[in-house]
Amino acid sequence: MAASLSSSLFLPKLPFLSPNPNPNPNFPSKRNLISLPPLSASASPFRNGSPPETDCPVPLEQQPVNEYQSLVSSLPFAWAASDLNLYVSRLVTTGFSFALFLGLPVVAKGDPRADAVHVLLGASSAGLLAVTIAVVRIYLGWAYVGNRLLSATVEYEETGWYDGQTWVKTPEVLARDRLLGSFTVKPILDRVKFTLVGLAVSLVLCLVLYVNTEKPKDLTENLNQNVSERVVAGKYSDESARSFEPDAFCGEPDSS
Repeated sequence: MAASLSSSLFLPKLPFLSPNPNPNPNFPSKRNLISLPPLSASASPFRNGSPPETDCPVPLEQQPVNEYQSLVSSLPFAWAASDLNLYVSRLVTTGFSFALFLGLPVVAKGDPRADAVHVLLGASSAGLLAVTIAVVRIYLGWAYVGNRLLSATVEYEETGWYDGQTWVKTPEVLARDRLLGSFTVKPILDRVKFTLVGLAVSLVLCLVLYVNTEKPKDLTENLNQNVSERVVAGKYSDESARSFEPDAFCGEPDSS
């Protein structure tokens, strides 16, 4: 009984051990995603909610397995751990919203004479930039948790940043965390990396097309604009002209 309880605490539910395995073994589906029950210090008789053989001094919220659980249930990090269709739909919705409500008005107002293709490329660039920033944030969060799961040590803070400590994982905890990091977090990171590459290529392509499709201003329009900038507003009079250029009126009688 004790042996089975101990194994259930340390060995997570892995996709390849599930009775209904995922058809794609390279990425865990949401049904087979590892879900560990949240631990609480009050519900566990051990120190910091850990079994006695681990004697983990790391606070619950700083333990890698609980950081993983928090990441799975928080947005936008949960997008990367969801099904592929849901993941893509979330990113497309985010990009379309930024392009429609932010990029399109800014580009249209910045250049009222731009054609529809130019405005569309500018709005698309804004949407792709917003999605790229969101995916970079998702990648940084999962990479941080993945490194803590695969590492043999855990850096933690007891009460604040000034009392940082390092705890060496026991063999049982290290095996559990590395299984979790290798079979769950690593496929998520691979998916996010592939997404970043596609977004970067699309963003560069949109920016290049946006710059090349910009119509240059007409030469006569530029000349008229330069002339209008040089003209001083006001009514012309010989007296004012004589005060600025007296040599031009040399020999002419003064009208006054």
